[in-house]
Amino acid sequence: MITAAASTNLEREAKLQAPAGFRLPELGGDGLVATGMEPQRLVTVYVDTPDLRIARWGSSLRHRQGEGEEKGWTVKLPSPTNGSQLVRTEVNFEGDDARKLPTAAADLLRAYVRGQELAPVARLQTVRRGVEIDDDEGRRLAVVTDDEVSVMDGRRVASRFRELEVELDPQADEGLSEILIDRLKQAGAGPLDNVPKLVRALGPRAASPPDVEVAELDADATVADVVRGELATSVVRLLRHDAGVRLGEDPEAVHQARVATRRVRSALRTFRDVLDPEWGRSLRDRLKGVADALGAVRDAEVLRDRLRSRKPALPGGDRTGLEELVTMLESTRTEAREQLLAAIREETYVDLLDELVEGAREPRVLEDAAGASAASELRPALERPWQHLEHAVEGAREEASDPSLHAVRIRAKRARYAAEAVSPVFGKRAEAFAKAAARLQDVLGDHQDSVVARAWLREAAEGGADAFVAGELAAIEAQAAAEARAAWPKAWKALSRERLRFWA
Repeated sequence: MITAAASTNLEREAKLQAPAGFRLPELGGDGLVATGMEPQRLVTVYVDTPDLRIARWGSSLRHRQGEGEEKGWTVKLPSPTNGSQLVRTEVNFEGDDARKLPTAAADLLRAYVRGQELAPVARLQTVRRGVEIDDDEGRRLAVVTDDEVSVMDGRRVASRFRELEVELDPQADEGLSEILIDRLKQAGAGPLDNVPKLVRALGPRAASPPDVEVAELDADATVADVVRGELATSVVRLLRHDAGVRLGEDPEAVHQARVATRRVRSALRTFRDVLDPEWGRSLRDRLKGVADALGAVRDAEVLRDRLRSRKPALPGGDRTGLEELVTMLESTRTEAREQLLAAIREETYVDLLDELVEGAREPRVLEDAAGASAASELRPALERPWQHLEHAVEGAREEASDPSLHAVRIRAKRARYAAEAVSPVFGKRAEAFAKAAARLQDVLGDHQDSVVARAWLREAAEGGADAFVAGELAAIEAQAAAEARAAWPKAWKALSRERLRFWA
């Protein structure tokens, strides 16, 4: 968790319009028990940048106080939608004073806010009436609320709106939402309208696109279009997963942020012939430190999970030794995570994000190349990573060493990233090539993970860990590496065929 004073939960809610005269119907029956709630009066202050960056990224930062509700701050972060539900991660912080924003709350939104000032942008007064939905054993499943919202301008009411919300508890089945929505509609409720209160209060400006967008490309794209699209895709990925990295609850956030930094660096390398050389080199070098810090955390997580997956292959009496090894890796991860958090809380990281955002919007493509057709101008940029991959494969065939196979994996990944970057221009052949490169990358990735695991197990045994269990696990990893060694030539052959089709 980001701080002991914070709590995190997944909010699943659906919003409906409430026409004039609408009243909440009886929502009990069929195993559901509905209990009316006392009306509440809530005061909510939303905080954002002057250009509403937080809202435009689909997030929010608010302070709420009211009857029957604890005062406090809430950060809401978007999650993938689920049917009719608006799904968001809520992170709650204690705090009585709406004028004192917790540092940890602001930290979660740092990638969106960056160097901008935060200030109140909306104040809402809400009269909330609702019904609590329990099962027949008294377990709460959902809350249905009818909110009458006044948007305040000082002491003056600037506008009003009314909405219905169906919010599921964490243990509730997703199908309950549809049941309750149907009952509300039968009673005269309007259609689904999953617009957050802040956006409804502030209007179109809060619903405008974020400061980095990924444009659709086609076969007529220019060099500048392709470079902009690839950088924007990765920068958006980095910004969207920054909060998850800081929270530390989902390993996928670190993985995706690491992929984003790698892809930006790969794009700057692949397209270096058409970019301002000093600009591209500077960004690539400065990103390396962030990529390395993310990589240290991710590598510890991958190795930890890999060793855990070997548990069924060990005799029962040896599994205690495995847990001791996993505990060692947890400690390594914790240390790496502390170093990562220190790095991304530096002002230099914020400055780097600003430059990445600017580069994703207007990359410094050389003037004589910017408007040229990507289909013809970027051929050399694709040829170079392929040639590097071929050279690495030749080396692996000659040496057959672990480092030589790792080199093939790295080159395959760069060739894949390059093909994916131009796939809107070159179409299905580029996509097929990228998929084949990903398969080779995966096979050799499994090999490298085995190599890393065996090296770590050897060091752990020398450092006092259970040497017998470490030896058992190392033997399992040696077998996995042998299987990957046997499989990679076939994956390489398939990639070579796709390369001929791609370049035809």
